[in-house]
Amino acid sequence: PTSPEHALAPPTLGQVLEVVQGLWPRELAEPWDAVGPVAGRPEAPVRTVLWALDPVQAVADEAVARGADLVVTHHPLLLRGTSSVAAVGHAAAKGRLLHTLIEHRVALLAAHTNADAVVGGVSDVLARAVGITGALSPLTTSTVGTGAEGIGRVGDLPEETDRAAFARAVHAARPATAGGVRVAGDPAQRIRRVAVCGGAGDSLFDAVRASGADVYVTADLRHHPASEARETAASGEGRPALVDVSHWASESLWLAHGARALEAALGERGLGVTTLFSDHRSDPWDFLVGGERADEGSHA
Repeated sequence: PTSPEHALAPPTLGQVLEVVQGLWPRELAEPWDAVGPVAGRPEAPVRTVLWALDPVQAVADEAVARGADLVVTHHPLLLRGTSSVAAVGHAAAKGRLLHTLIEHRVALLAAHTNADAVVGGVSDVLARAVGITGALSPLTTSTVGTGAEGIGRVGDLPEETDRAAFARAVHAARPATAGGVRVAGDPAQRIRRVAVCGGAGDSLFDAVRASGADVYVTADLRHHPASEARETAASGEGRPALVDVSHWASESLWLAHGARALEAALGERGLGVTTLFSDHRSDPWDFLVGGERADEGSHA
């Protein structure tokens, strides 16, 4: 955990929300998204903040056990909405989670696609982690903002490398997961221009191709979009190659950066919090069986 260097006054939740709006404006969120506060009173003091990627029961229990006043997650709890938060019925899991938080006076806040789109957000952090050192541009530009905000990022590596070496660098840069890193494309082909999108990014293939990227790093690539991307790449000198990582791994890298940004912005107001990071790894996969190279596996 980290704590303020000096004995700064704790903010209220309302003050935290004001700072969050400045860091990750709601206006940058995608229209379908559900960002912002989910639970909590604006006048409640916030002394300790627990950061996690997913709002799951284990994180709620951890918040209570560690004395957190606020949980900040990347993913929203109620993305698709609900007509009930009772701890029974079809929404029982989310209801139990909310009851745990509310009964122990723990607030919940989500910064999702607004934290993706903002400069310095999720995809910026992923881009730097995989080795892009120069200027970054969004793959798709937000309809509000300065023009620098948007979903995904593209930029250049400091020097050309081959796909296999790049894939190994991606593997080393992200937190370990059962699924590892999946790669499509000739491992020996040379690359320099890299596109990334933290989280599920197979809706951005047109933008990736338009960016001139040699390789695209994202998560949750489904069979048909990936297959179509490979077929299209076959007629375009094999570009872009695909590097598919865990959704959780691609986005969890941002949590420390988000926490530091919040601490700094609060500090400018003479306010401070203690920052904790969840010990719960919410990647849904526990282990991998097989993992053969494509030319070594059996055919069904």
